[in-house]
Parts: sequence; C-alpha cells; structure tokens
Amino acid sequence: GKPRHQLLMHPDDLSHRGLNDGQQVRVSSRVGVIEVQVLGSLDMMPGVVSLPHGWGHSHSGVKMEIARNQPGVSANDLTDERQLDELSGNAALNGVPVQVASC
Repeated sequence: GKPRHQLLMHPDDLSHRGLNDGQQVRVSSRVGVIEVQVLGSLDMMPGVVSLPHGWGHSHSGVKMEIARNQPGVSANDLTDERQLDELSGNAALNGVPVQVASC
C-alpha cells in the first residue's frame, strides 16, 4: 500500500501557509525539529496536524527494531518532557504545540 508516515494537515491550513500537498515541510516544537512530507486530509480538523507514530526511530541506542527499519521520522523527536498527561503522569504524546513551515 501507500506510505503512511506523512504529516496530515487540513487542506485549508495547507493553503493558508502556502504549502502544497506532498511537499516536504519543517515541523518544530519547543524541543525538536523534523522534516516530513505533508498530505492534505479532510479527516483533520483545521488547526490540527497528525503525525503517525512508529516510524523512523533512527537514533543510536533505539531498541525498537521494526520502527528503526521503517522510513519516515519519529514523532518522539517533537514530544516535550515538560508536558505530562495529568492522569497517567506519562509523557503527553498528543496535543503537542508545533509550527509547520516549508523547508
């Protein structure tokens, strides 16, 4: 099937930022920056992006063999150790504020 490791963004947000479907973009958070292909999707709410997890774990020492051997980027590179899920005390893996711009 088709690759599933792209950033999903509402088409109106693509247009507002002058981005094109399929373009490489830079996604940045307080703690990291990644470059990834963006795809327009009406499944996304305006103002929200989604980056599937389980891809591109290429840093040394990563023990996730399957994810390490997959293309793409790791959403973990954007997660902020200061943001915790209040209920579990675990790292917040969604709701991470990011900026998206062309490369």
